[in-house]
Amino acid sequence: MRLVIRKDYDAVSAWAAAFVAARIRSRGTGPGRPFTLGLPTGSTPEGMYARLVRMHREESLSFRNVATFNMDEYVGLPPEDPGSYRSYMRSRLFDLVDLPPENARLPDGSAEDPAAAAVAYERAIADAGGIRLFVGGVGSDGHIAFNEPGSSLASRTRLKTLTRETRQANARFFGGDPERVPALALTVGVGTILAADEILLLVSGYGKARALRAMVEEGVNHLWTASCLQLHPKAVVVCDEAATDELRVKTVRYFREIEGE
Repeated sequence: MRLVIRKDYDAVSAWAAAFVAARIRSRGTGPGRPFTLGLPTGSTPEGMYARLVRMHREESLSFRNVATFNMDEYVGLPPEDPGSYRSYMRSRLFDLVDLPPENARLPDGSAEDPAAAAVAYERAIADAGGIRLFVGGVGSDGHIAFNEPGSSLASRTRLKTLTRETRQANARFFGGDPERVPALALTVGVGTILAADEILLLVSGYGKARALRAMVEEGVNHLWTASCLQLHPKAVVVCDEAATDELRVKTVRYFREIEGE
């Protein structure tokens, strides 16, 4: 695992956007299959998306040969619902760049059979040649995507019941009312994420410090599902200084030295 430490949220967002853009430019502009990019929602990636949009407008970053697969979607919300992750992605990225609409994919939370929709989504990823780069965030309890504590590290796309803590954290997108947050979601599994060629995880703020410590300094643990990154040969975590609050000084010094700082 590579740990990149930046000063603050803005610096994390800028570094992540530059990383994603470099991968798109080096692998996603030629003929053939589109560059497959796994994407997250939530507050943490918003700064990264804003910078990618700016790079598209000002630096000719093209998404024309990119295919995106989002990590998750709520069950029971139509795509046009303001609380859906489809709406989130359209307002922050999809409608602001030249990504072909047919290449922007999320799990079908409106499907009559969510379990079948999960199988179909996993198959679509495979048919696209797998995910080249999966970008994600982490919850304060260490979950990645909607793989709540206790999720199998071999799991694939499936239907999940969301914890009270997760619904509370996401209530900000539903007028501050956790009861309005759907109790079920379709999510890629830990195994789905680990199958990607590369993984980039964004971590920001003191509220994520315990999760970062568990990911970096403790062992692989299904109660901190983001710790699965320890099993991946090309996993990068970019975090701000606030998120390192519970790391040992020796750990921080080691990773800064590795990055040449």
